[in-house]
Amino acid sequence: MNEPVVDIVGLTRSFEQGGVRIDVLRGVDLAVMPGEIVALLGPSGSGKSTLLQATGLLEGGFGGKIGIAGHNASQQGKDGRAALRRDHLGFVYQFHHLLPDFNALENVVLPQMIAGKSQAEAEERARELLSALGLGERLEHRPSSLSGGEQQRVAVARALANRPQIVLADEPTGNLDESTADTVLDQFLELVRGEGSAALVATHNERLAQSMDRVVRLHDGKLEEVQKHGD
Repeated sequence: MNEPVVDIVGLTRSFEQGGVRIDVLRGVDLAVMPGEIVALLGPSGSGKSTLLQATGLLEGGFGGKIGIAGHNASQQGKDGRAALRRDHLGFVYQFHHLLPDFNALENVVLPQMIAGKSQAEAEERARELLSALGLGERLEHRPSSLSGGEQQRVAVARALANRPQIVLADEPTGNLDESTADTVLDQFLELVRGEGSAALVATHNERLAQSMDRVVRLHDGKLEEVQKHGD
């Protein structure tokens, strides 16, 4: 039986604000299986980004267990967490965060070369991903010459470049108009499925969430399963 690529047990996170303790995560349990695409629903301020930051090993201060690809990240030091991020995780944010001085191809090549691939290998992989996203004619364009939807497609290609076991996406289409958002999300999901990666996608859009394999909702600091329409 496959092990979860993400295995979170009893995750907690609290903040102090104005001398008041705020419990954002209050014992979250979540397992994401290999190849599974899970929608994470919740309104702004519910803690979706906090949960994704925890899953992505981007900050500390969390209680509970975070398992990534069979490794207990909670017991890893800084270097160990960095290695898990590099080897197993991909990230897509609401804002694309592309490097402005590099073109689309280079933005997808660089993370691969940092991970140890040769330039030739990295360029071949980048061309493959960008072409699959409809950007085969835009490889030499810098972000400033790309539309918002095109920039986010480059960000999707970058996230998948190193073949992560799971992609974490935080409102990946939240900065796009509805029509462009639908197109980009469809391409994102198709590419993730084609690559065999899992994904955890935070969104407040219930309609978009229905296109994913499973839906969970963050409510009052805990996760609850949501019945999909037609199930």
